Amino acid sequence: MAGPSPFKMRLVHLDLKGAPPRASYLSEVLPLFHALGATGLLIEYEDMFPYEGHLRRLRARHAYSPSEIAHIRQLAARHGLEVVPLVQTFGHMEFVLKHSTFAHLREVAPFPNTLNPHDAGSLALVGAMLDQVLGLHPGAQWLHIGCDEVYYLGEGAASRQWLQQEQNTKAKLCLSHMRAVASLVQARHPATRPLVWDDMLRDVPEDQLAASGLPQLVEPVLWDYAADLDVHGKVLLMEKFRRCGFSRLWAASAFKGATGASQALTPVQHHLGNHMRWLQVAASGPADTLQGIVLTGWQRYDHFSVLCELLPAGLPSLAVCLQCLLHGSFGEDVKARVENLLGMPGLDVADIAREGAGSFPGSDILALVTQVSLHLRDSVDALLERDRYVTGWFSPYHRRRKLVHPVMVRHIQPQALSLLARWGALTQELEAALGRVFYPDAVEEWLEENARPGLRRLQALLRDLDEAAGPVDVAPEA
Repeated sequence: MAGPSPFKMRLVHLDLKGAPPRASYLSEVLPLFHALGATGLLIEYEDMFPYEGHLRRLRARHAYSPSEIAHIRQLAARHGLEVVPLVQTFGHMEFVLKHSTFAHLREVAPFPNTLNPHDAGSLALVGAMLDQVLGLHPGAQWLHIGCDEVYYLGEGAASRQWLQQEQNTKAKLCLSHMRAVASLVQARHPATRPLVWDDMLRDVPEDQLAASGLPQLVEPVLWDYAADLDVHGKVLLMEKFRRCGFSRLWAASAFKGATGASQALTPVQHHLGNHMRWLQVAASGPADTLQGIVLTGWQRYDHFSVLCELLPAGLPSLAVCLQCLLHGSFGEDVKARVENLLGMPGLDVADIAREGAGSFPGSDILALVTQVSLHLRDSVDALLERDRYVTGWFSPYHRRRKLVHPVMVRHIQPQALSLLARWGALTQELEAALGRVFYPDAVEEWLEENARPGLRRLQALLRDLDEAAGPVDVAPEA
C-alpha cells in the first residue's frame, strides 16, 4: 500500500472545548504539524470564540481575542495550513443552551445538548454564530456545521406534535434543519462550503436523502475511530452517499480522545490501526472519492465531561498517524522519520510510555503526565493497600479510632513523607509546565482530576498517623 497519500487534504482537529492551548503554544506546534504532513486545521472553537453582542455570554473566561484568532490564522497560512472553523449547529450545543438566555431553544427542556429545530429563534441563533465566526475567517473555503449525535431529536413537545402528521419522520426533521443551516451559509457566504458529520445521515433511506436537497449543499464527513473499522461497510456507505448526489465526501479518523472519556495517555497502536483501515477504505473505492481526512483529537467527549488526553500527550500519536497517511504505510523508514521529527528515539507504538523521551513542543508535559498516570496512583495504592505495616497496624479501623503502635509510626511515617515529597515536587513541576501551554482553569482541572487525589490520600494518612501517635486517654474498644 506504500505510495502517495490518497488523502489530498489532511486536517488536524483542534478541539478547544477543553484545555485550549495558548496561542503561543500553537506557534510552536503548527510548524510541526506541517512537517508531519498536515495540510490544514479543523478548529472547533466552541466557547473559545470571542462572540460579541447578545452572544458574548458564550465566551469562556479565557476565550481567544479577535487578534489572537487573526494571529493563529496567519501562523497557519505561513505554514501552509488551511483553516476550517467548526461550529456546532444542532447537537452538542451544551455550551450555548446551558445559558438561561438560550434555554428556551432546547429540543427537550431539561437537556442542553440539542437545539429545537422548530423554533425560528434557533436558526437566528445559529446564523448569528456562523456570521461572527466567518467574519473572523474571511475567505474560508469550508465551514464545518457539526450536526453529529443529535440526541433526543423528536422528543420535544413541538417535535412530537409535528411527528404526528402523516409522513413526517425524525429523519425528515433532521434533514430539514441541516438543509436550513446549509442554505443559510450558502446565501450569506456563497464561497464557503459546509461540511457535516455523517452519523445522522447513515441510516436515512436513499430516496429521502436524495430528495432532501442536502446533497447539493453539504459535504459529509464519514467518521469512525475504531482500530478495526469495517472497511467494506464504509465503502458501501460511501457508495450510498454518492448515489444520493453527494459529490464530495471526507473521512474522519482520530489521533486521540476516542478511547476513553478520562484517558490520560494515548494508545498509539489503536490509532495507527484506525488510520491503516482508512487507507484501505480509500484504496477500495474510486480514486478521489474522498476529498480529505480529518484527524480528530477530542479534548472532551462533550462540554460537561472530564478532560481526556492533552494535546502534547497526543502528539506522538498524531505524528505516527499523519506520517502513515502521508506515506501510505508505517514501516521502519516512516518510523525513523517520526522519531527524527519528534526527537524521540526508540519509538514503540505499542508502548508509548517513555518517560523523558522526546524534544517536541510539550514533550516535558508528556513525560510528567506519564509518570503521574502510570506511577502516582499505583505507588499510593501500594503504600495504603499493600504495605504490611499499614494494612496490619494502621488499617481503616485503626485510623478511625486513632490507634497505632508507636513502633509502627517509625515504619510508616518515613515512607509516607518520602512519597509525598516526591510526588508533591513532580506535581509542582507539572503545574509549571502545563501553565506554559494552557490557561489556569485547564491546569487546575487536570491536576485536580489526576494528581491531587493521590496527594490528598497521603496527606490524610500522615494526619491520621500524627493524631493517633498522641497520648491515649481511653482503653481501646473491644
